[in-house]
Amino acid sequence: MPSSHVADAVAARLDVFIARILDGSTEYGPDATLFLDAAAATLHGGKRLRARFCHAGWLAAGGPEHGTDALWGLGAALEVFQSAALVHDDLIDNSDTRRGRPAAHRALESLHRDAGWQGDAESFGRSSAVLLGDLLVAWSDDMLEAALAEHPHAAMTREEYARMRRDVTVGQMLDITEESAWSTAPADTLLDRALRVASFKSARYSVEQPLVLGASLAGADPATLAALRGFGHPVGMAFQLRDDVLGVFGDPAVTGKPAGDDLREGKRTALIAIARGRLSDADRATLDAAIGDAGLSPTEVTALQQLVRDTGALERVEEMIDDYSAQAETALTGSALSGTAIDQLRELASAAVARRA
Repeated sequence: MPSSHVADAVAARLDVFIARILDGSTEYGPDATLFLDAAAATLHGGKRLRARFCHAGWLAAGGPEHGTDALWGLGAALEVFQSAALVHDDLIDNSDTRRGRPAAHRALESLHRDAGWQGDAESFGRSSAVLLGDLLVAWSDDMLEAALAEHPHAAMTREEYARMRRDVTVGQMLDITEESAWSTAPADTLLDRALRVASFKSARYSVEQPLVLGASLAGADPATLAALRGFGHPVGMAFQLRDDVLGVFGDPAVTGKPAGDDLREGKRTALIAIARGRLSDADRATLDAAIGDAGLSPTEVTALQQLVRDTGALERVEEMIDDYSAQAETALTGSALSGTAIDQLRELASAAVARRA
């Protein structure tokens, strides 16, 4: 089934849900309607990657290709949860843009300013974005429960979804912690620490858990679930390492974010851990002093990019991406999944990992 069909089915489910929410919101008043509209706006766009992996897991477990209402509801719940995670992530990172548009807290800040309201617009935007992310988490739960109502495999699916929520939350906290704790951690542990963040914050919930969720909904047996986990986690790690590369070297026209955004945000990724370990003491001090400076100029970003590139860290991360992709391929070839399922999983993995800078 074309990925566009999955995206269309999920979008249709989201449209119905949002229309129902907005129809019942008049009692909240016009100011709340603006807030709900802002929440709905975060659901526009995106690759629907998690819904696509969810559908692939469903197919791998023998679910019918055309899907079911429960499957599309689950896929929609995943996409709403993704929006919640992005709202909170952008707020934590002080990111100004998302997908080429203002990040949610900046959009809410503009709403305050355009309305001529009293008080500090930036503070309003940040406070409202906390609540906006919380609202999206609640909507995600609403959609999940509606999808699983009286479903024969609800318990297994609900358990995996709950694990996903915990993993992402802890992973986000580990990411925040790493931006401060790296300075006291032994230098030879920084790469492992960065990879732990990548696993919990992104790899599991971007690929592995959507696959397992779709398969669980279809009533997958333990061998199928194990195969999907064995494939999904390394693909998710490769996906996140690619994201780390794009965060430093990506083209804004492709990423929808300014060049070098991870440098300004102080992200202590695997790429930075490797580069830092290979720098001279003087260059390491330069990197440590600059990374996390929100005011880095384009010229300073370019200089830091070259500093990282000169260490060979970029080439090493590309090798790691290839290694994780090879692990995923080994998991597929050693599984009892059907040829059709394997082909689709390979196609999705390629699309997730081979994003250009």
